[in-house]
Amino acid sequence: MTETLRWRRGMPMVRRVSPDDAAGSAELDRLEDWTGLDPRGRAARAAEVELAAARAGDTATEMRARLIQADVAERGGDLKQAVAIMWQVNEWAHQYGHRYLIARSHLLLGRTYRNMGDVAALLEHVVTAVEHLDASVPPRRRLPYIVKYADALTETGSIEAARERYRQAVELARYSTDVRDEILVLNNHAYAEYLSDEPERAWALIERMRAAAAARDHRLDPNDLDTVASVQIALGRYAEAEQTILEAITAYPEGHQEADALPEFLLTLAVTRRLQGAAEAARDTLAECRSLCAAHGHGEILVRVLQEQAEWYAQAGDYQRAYEEYKRFHAAEKRVLDEQREAQARTRQALFEVNEAREEAERFREQARRDPLTGLRNRRYVDELLPALIGRAQANGTPMWAAVLDLDHFKQVNDLCSHEIGDQVLVMVAALLADTAAGLGEESAMAARLGGEEFLLVFGGYGHAEALAVLERLRRRVAAHPWRQATGDVPVTISIGAASVLADSTHPTLLARADAQLYEAKRAGRNRVRTAGQPAGAIR
Repeated sequence: MTETLRWRRGMPMVRRVSPDDAAGSAELDRLEDWTGLDPRGRAARAAEVELAAARAGDTATEMRARLIQADVAERGGDLKQAVAIMWQVNEWAHQYGHRYLIARSHLLLGRTYRNMGDVAALLEHVVTAVEHLDASVPPRRRLPYIVKYADALTETGSIEAARERYRQAVELARYSTDVRDEILVLNNHAYAEYLSDEPERAWALIERMRAAAAARDHRLDPNDLDTVASVQIALGRYAEAEQTILEAITAYPEGHQEADALPEFLLTLAVTRRLQGAAEAARDTLAECRSLCAAHGHGEILVRVLQEQAEWYAQAGDYQRAYEEYKRFHAAEKRVLDEQREAQARTRQALFEVNEAREEAERFREQARRDPLTGLRNRRYVDELLPALIGRAQANGTPMWAAVLDLDHFKQVNDLCSHEIGDQVLVMVAALLADTAAGLGEESAMAARLGGEEFLLVFGGYGHAEALAVLERLRRRVAAHPWRQATGDVPVTISIGAASVLADSTHPTLLARADAQLYEAKRAGRNRVRTAGQPAGAIR
């Protein structure tokens, strides 16, 4: 295997589909789960799906198919093209709130950066991917994300945190009828413990993996067996390890493994034979492995073959040859590292060019969704995000409020004090509103300027009485601010109308109900709060 960790891989599909497009979705599921598929055929079929989706105006499917092609391109070494597409899909997904494509694109970006040696970026992207899994995603579809999260934690040295995620993954696997899901978790967790120098822990997990496979009449695949053999070597069970890796090699043609899997297995076999004292068998296995590496360009494995060859000479007592082989090993290691650094430099340059364009687009995107005067989010951003927040509140059954705020008699401030003073007032009210949103301790709390002297505060997790108290504090805070320094005798107050999310609320109906309450507050004399309460059908 070329990756540091021998993780079993799989990419889930989480988009909810109708019966009409279930067949197409199932095909995309299959194309995303790359194991065993011919890369060229996979990319070609994804291109056909992309074209059909474009003709049908199905942009989400088009983007999903495009991301599959990026996955194939990255695995084939075309990083610049792959990363450009990944970021393109990621941008589209964020813009339109397509949570599955946000999650999947981050997962692929994490793998791409990891393959360049940036494990910190792997963790960052995987965390983002997990965060964007919708609450409605079935447990089995969440499983590969949680496992990959645990794998990333292992690679960054956080084995305790990784163990907790593996435990979560075990619970998710209980919802699956496919034994391979349980095997996925146990295999990856066992290999994580092996890498963390905890072979006894790893072996306990392997025994569970074997028992689960036997109970369901399932054969472990070659990668699973390679994990078993690695742990057996760490425990000193060399003869058992030899039999295990021989089983993996025998099963290899059936398993559709990575191109470098067979030389990896042969190297493991050579180690088991050397450690058992079978010098000739170990030498012959090393020669076969070395030949495969030279023929197919597996430079990193070839370096480890030279290291093992030196160990073989040393064990045979031929210290002169061992020394010479170690020199060749170190020279080869340096050459491979230099080649890797050069390749990484080229890749990072390509990524820099892609990221530079992406960041510029992101800056424009951010500017288009911010009010230039106050720095708050603007109506465009509200129109994009609020439907998703409403849907989440309805799905989770948690309360959420939208409060529309309007400055009272603001025209007097502009007419009597100047428009410059009016702008200062708007900026200060925006600051007080943003501070209130930040102090709510609620992740989805949002402050925005809707236009003119009208603002919006969205927040969740509060019942009617508590929400009313929040808004009353904000109203009093605005009224008590020392405005005299700017506006003289002209007072500055706000009226607030708020409405809670109902089971049938939509973005327009929620704001309309809040607007109606704002009108009631104005009609009642201004500088006050009115709420729609929680009538029957409200989300509590």
